[in-house]
Amino acid sequence: MKVAVLGAGAVGCYYGFLLARAGHAVTLIGRPALVAAVEADGLVLESAAGRDSVPVQATVSGEGVAGADLVLVCVKSGDTEAAGATIAAHLGPSTTILSLQNGVDNAERLAAVLGRPVVPVAVYVATEMVGPGQVRHNGRGDLALGASHASQTIAAAFDAAGIPTTVSERAVDALWGKLILNCAYNALSALTQLPYGRLVQGEGVIAAMTDVVQECVAVARASGVTVPDDILDTVLALSAGMADQRSSTAQDLARGRPSEIDHLNGYVVRKGAALGIPTSANRILYTLVKLVERREEG
Repeated sequence: MKVAVLGAGAVGCYYGFLLARAGHAVTLIGRPALVAAVEADGLVLESAAGRDSVPVQATVSGEGVAGADLVLVCVKSGDTEAAGATIAAHLGPSTTILSLQNGVDNAERLAAVLGRPVVPVAVYVATEMVGPGQVRHNGRGDLALGASHASQTIAAAFDAAGIPTTVSERAVDALWGKLILNCAYNALSALTQLPYGRLVQGEGVIAAMTDVVQECVAVARASGVTVPDDILDTVLALSAGMADQRSSTAQDLARGRPSEIDHLNGYVVRKGAALGIPTSANRILYTLVKLVERREEG
């Protein structure tokens, strides 16, 4: 396949690397520093297996999606509409678009901009950028792909590239499951700058995470979403599998960048208010992260 990655951050670079290593033609669309690094040294992946690089194309322009069979949209949730506008005129009629983003409504928002279907994808991976064009893999890497006419073919190609992928008719449930994980970990990891393994050892953290999860579950079920009864066990178990990972929100705040908190805990707060469901634990975390963002802007 010819694959374009829009938003070449940690998630986009990781999956772009695996697809390029498997022989697909990958073009990264990202910032000038990334483009320069990739042109000089290729796309670099650090993992438990060592350090490796692959040659890929890179550009700062949305025209990079031209001719692509598949576009992976990996931009921050707050940039969804703007990113869609940069590529809309360059998409081919048969191009399949995947939204590999945090939050539950990005595919819908992106489809509204593009005027065509977008396949939602729940992403379960621990990655971080360690430099322009250099991504570190800390754990997992599996995807839950929404159903479409091309999803089974894409899943097979991803599996062959070392990306475990399932296709789900209820992608919204998978996205909410990921949202609940993010609401439990992201803000707390960001405010403390602690990795998950150390975070959960803090006094009162498990109780606070339990409150957050219970609120999220109440909002999800009132929205018609199916949430497993053991979701709290799943959330708490993540800290063992990703003990060294800091959340994407933590990485954003550390770099002085806007986070996705509006589309994580903030989304639950807004949805809860519309449904008449209290979300005080999520509101506190949302408010604190927004205060830190404002301090950094100042």
